[in-house]
Amino acid sequence: MAVVRHSAEGLLQLASVPERVLSEVIAEQLHHAYGINAGRSERRSWANSLPVLARDLVEAGLGGVEMLLEYQLPLTSKRADVVLAGVDRHTGDDVYVIVELKQWSRAELYEDDTSLVLVPGMGNTPKLHPVLQVRGYCDYLADFVGALEHRRHAVRGVAYLHNANDLDIHDLYNQVEDERTRLFSQSRRGKFIEYLRAQFAPEPGAAAADRLLASAIRPSKQLLKVAAAEIKHRGQFVLLDQQRLACEIVLHAVEKARAADSKEVVIVTGGPGSGKSVIALSLLDELARRGYPVQHATGSRSFTETMRRHVARGSTRTKALFKYFNNFMTARPNDLDVLICDEAHRIRETSANRFTKAAARTGRPQLDELISAARVPVFLLDEHQVVRPGETGTVADIKAYAQARGLAVQQVDLNAQFRCGGSRAYEEWVLRLLGLNGEDPQPWTGDPHFEVTLAESPYELEGLLRAKLGDGYSARMTAGFCWPWSDPDGDRLVPDVRIDDWSKPWNVKGDRAVGDAPPSALWATMPGGFEQVGCVYTAQGFEYDWNGVIFGPDLVYRDGRLVTLRAASKDPALLKKSVSDEQADRLIRNTYKVLLTRGMVGTALYSVDAKTQDFLSSLLTDH
Repeated sequence: MAVVRHSAEGLLQLASVPERVLSEVIAEQLHHAYGINAGRSERRSWANSLPVLARDLVEAGLGGVEMLLEYQLPLTSKRADVVLAGVDRHTGDDVYVIVELKQWSRAELYEDDTSLVLVPGMGNTPKLHPVLQVRGYCDYLADFVGALEHRRHAVRGVAYLHNANDLDIHDLYNQVEDERTRLFSQSRRGKFIEYLRAQFAPEPGAAAADRLLASAIRPSKQLLKVAAAEIKHRGQFVLLDQQRLACEIVLHAVEKARAADSKEVVIVTGGPGSGKSVIALSLLDELARRGYPVQHATGSRSFTETMRRHVARGSTRTKALFKYFNNFMTARPNDLDVLICDEAHRIRETSANRFTKAAARTGRPQLDELISAARVPVFLLDEHQVVRPGETGTVADIKAYAQARGLAVQQVDLNAQFRCGGSRAYEEWVLRLLGLNGEDPQPWTGDPHFEVTLAESPYELEGLLRAKLGDGYSARMTAGFCWPWSDPDGDRLVPDVRIDDWSKPWNVKGDRAVGDAPPSALWATMPGGFEQVGCVYTAQGFEYDWNGVIFGPDLVYRDGRLVTLRAASKDPALLKKSVSDEQADRLIRNTYKVLLTRGMVGTALYSVDAKTQDFLSSLLTDH
């Protein structure tokens, strides 16, 4: 989708009116389309850069080439500055050139790294080399626009630094140029005009633009082939029993849906360690191998970013197959054969958030968006991991919605059949402890493959886990959301989790490291994460060998059972008046269910409340 489209000639005419008109038109359309308010620098950039590009096209005799401004790449929030659409001078086919416009007058490589640049006057934070930026846009467009399925060569890219002289950006040319991506400066304006003439015939580009904007959006077979090879390279996923059955049911449903032009919903349920994510990746691998349009989606930033980092590492293109649930608000029905919704208990009532424009707040259920997007939507979930108000990923919700649309539903339950790691006995013990299965707590009777222990202090808890880390195990410490969560103090985290004279910071809030602390999404997988306490939103979806859990004052032992104290929670989501006490009770219990079931080898517990600590001790002492 483009915010504004004009022929080069039409845009130049528009820009010839007082300067503010062009930028105001784009700003108004951007706000209307996405609810985004453009800042002064962005408006100034449009006013200064777009007429330059339009003028170059007109001078090249290409006034009919269509300019798609602020083109949003499919299924992302990323926008390319301009996509030029027209007729290929040599073949007569549609051709597209993505142009990344930079107003930089000077730039240099960052510490001789050919991928990063430093721009004077824009701080000391390096920026991605503009050629790499536009190359990524080209690959993404070719990978997800159906009209380009077998025509990757029809998409080219240019980084145009129209205010810079060659001498002021000379080492940027060290970045390898290829036949699809180029770099031009003000000094090379003549060469840029020659380049444009070599790409486009002097004919109108409106039809080519129409075909691009109307095309189906789905991963290309080339991308799926790359993804299959990449996933296979990262390790084989051995499926047993119900895991294999789940995969075969999905594959059968896909074949049937394609043959009959129909839809079917598959639900896979299972607790932590039952293999849901292994199934998800195995399906992604097999479906990609067969060339079926498929994508993986979750509602967890930490989980998605880790998938992108570890499963798709080495392949920037493969990362694009891992999306978020709210990326499918505008997806067209059945563009995908399969949408794999991992961690589906994170599905929300709607995809709208505080940044969503008013016109887009249609109230359409997120579940409807996900079911509509594919012939066979697959939901992998654990109902006991719903931890936030507004999460609606339950079997009942999905079945009711699918059946209301007349869709067949198949369900596979992994719980009673198989577990990849950890202990099934321990998971049952946790469900009883938290009152989530209607049964009373019982003493821990042990499991030869899993250890449960009680620490007498936070110091002892940390020491035990640190020793396990030293022995080569992975280990993390988590806690109930019962302490404030401050923003960093400069380059250090604030030790908010305080118990007597012991303290630790929460994990990083955002997607940038703070000192030695990794970004939030990588807390569970990068070494520096051990030095922070993880919250449920960061830990959910991950497993590590040894798991430390601090019970806060929101879950305490009183009158013979564990009760929740909502007022002790610092989670903003639970402070809303729209959340009932009954809902808050369930969410707090589910939060501890998630925290308590991250360990694959063992779990160490500690409660800040003396009575609760004694209660836990009574359940663990006899073992």
